[in-house]
Amino acid sequence: MQKKDSKPRLLRWILLLQEFDIEVKDKKGSENGVADHLSRIKIEDDVPINDSLPEEHVYFVETGIRDDYEAEFQVFRTSGPSVDRHHSLASIDTQFSREVSIDTTTGVARHQSPNSSGLADPKTIAAIEVPDRPWFADIANYFAADVEPDDLTGYAKKKFFRELQRFYWDEPYLYRHCSDGTYRRCIAETEIPEVLFHCHGSEYAGHFATFKTVSKVLQAGFWWPTMFRDAHDFVSRCDACQRRGKISKRHEMPQNFILEVKVFDCWGIDFMGPFPTSYKNKYILVAVDYVSKWVEAIASPTNDASVVLKLFKSIIFPRFGVPRVVISDGGSHFINRVFEKLLKKYGVHHRVATPYHPQTSGQVEVSNRQIKEILEKTVGRSLKDWSIKLDDALWAYRSTFKTPLGTTPFHLLYGKACHLPVELAHKAAWAVKLLNFDIKPAAERRLIQLNELDEIRYHAYENSKLYKERTKAYHDKKIISRTFEPNDQVLLYNSRLQLFLGKLRSRWSGPFTVKEVRPYGAVVLLNPEGKEFTVNGQRVKHYWAHAEIPDGHIVRLNDAPSA
Repeated sequence: MQKKDSKPRLLRWILLLQEFDIEVKDKKGSENGVADHLSRIKIEDDVPINDSLPEEHVYFVETGIRDDYEAEFQVFRTSGPSVDRHHSLASIDTQFSREVSIDTTTGVARHQSPNSSGLADPKTIAAIEVPDRPWFADIANYFAADVEPDDLTGYAKKKFFRELQRFYWDEPYLYRHCSDGTYRRCIAETEIPEVLFHCHGSEYAGHFATFKTVSKVLQAGFWWPTMFRDAHDFVSRCDACQRRGKISKRHEMPQNFILEVKVFDCWGIDFMGPFPTSYKNKYILVAVDYVSKWVEAIASPTNDASVVLKLFKSIIFPRFGVPRVVISDGGSHFINRVFEKLLKKYGVHHRVATPYHPQTSGQVEVSNRQIKEILEKTVGRSLKDWSIKLDDALWAYRSTFKTPLGTTPFHLLYGKACHLPVELAHKAAWAVKLLNFDIKPAAERRLIQLNELDEIRYHAYENSKLYKERTKAYHDKKIISRTFEPNDQVLLYNSRLQLFLGKLRSRWSGPFTVKEVRPYGAVVLLNPEGKEFTVNGQRVKHYWAHAEIPDGHIVRLNDAPSA
């Protein structure tokens, strides 16, 4: 190694051997008979000397995969017919996902090495357990050994060679020349999860969305063809990211409207308040008929079950008869033994809305809002006379045109318009002409009005149906389509944090298991203890478990399991 004035051929060997930590020891010719004998063997084929030592390199990965994890490496023939090169290949760091070391032996006679003849054959392969074939294997094979894929013909072959212009081979890695002029290393599928983790979920990544995650990957100097798709899948399965965010109207379930045929068959009830104290009253209990939109309401000092019983016993049952269904929320003033006993006595079905989903009682919520708006505009400055103004607010509500009905609740219920004091004061037509009526003609006209009542209600039913269908179509086209199946893993939105926010606190709990998907958007969930509860589908979202990040390791040829 230290010899001066070496010839150019010897200098090439010196430069090559400087890469390795080796020690060269000189021997006398008499003590080195084997090498001296081999050097004098006559070579029949005139083969030129290859200074690049091709016998000491693994050139490419075969395209065929014999098993799930078994790939093939082709080894070049040795230059000497009787030399057994069964062990001199250094460890090979493959960019295909893991470091592979190949151990061989030297100084073994041909007759003592049954594999030596096979190694001298260029078709000989050495099988090793490695991961699935990487996406860039054909490109790497072409650059490393000038091997073209066998299955490419026509346009696919032209496309392959056109794409080759974008890649650069710097053994043992393949790089892609991107449009911004930067060379980025091509990584295999087994490296992708770890790279995405470091660019999205590590301490210095920040858990950004897909686009910014891909930007970090590119900034780090990596590239593969499906970056955006893989990043989107990785981000969507990130546990920390799934537990952030809010719900909106776009996450609502498809609308399912309630369409009743008979008046007073279905009532919705709800409490309003608390309001400023007005003659000891602080709450309003509202009941609305789902067909006619007729509203009844009473003021009360409390919002307990006794007020609910008073409304049904003194107003609903004696004035409108026994309904078939009553809809309410899950408050304790509606869910109690006394009220359930009353409804069971008269054969009334009680339907309870899912928690934190007022849309189930949407009709009564709309009525509450309109009555509240009327009171806000009619009460005095002290705000203490709202309980006196409540009856006037109900009068105004009942005599107001309702778009879903195409008429007023009063007209739908009584078959005639609700006459107001202003009509008498300013001499409306009916007041001038029909004030001094005869009893017989008046009775005939009233009979005609009553006969027309069924037709009026039928038209109101048709108008309400068309109105609700248009509303449903408008609502459903703006929501995100989601379906839940039994055994799905979901997260549940904590609606309490919508009112009582906690900084840096996640609004999602879980995951929970879907036990049953009921009609009209209700979902039955199971908690980890096996207890089931019902929620609306708007408050849940799918939870995608994240795949574990595989740890890299070294596979040795002599330690690999046999095929």
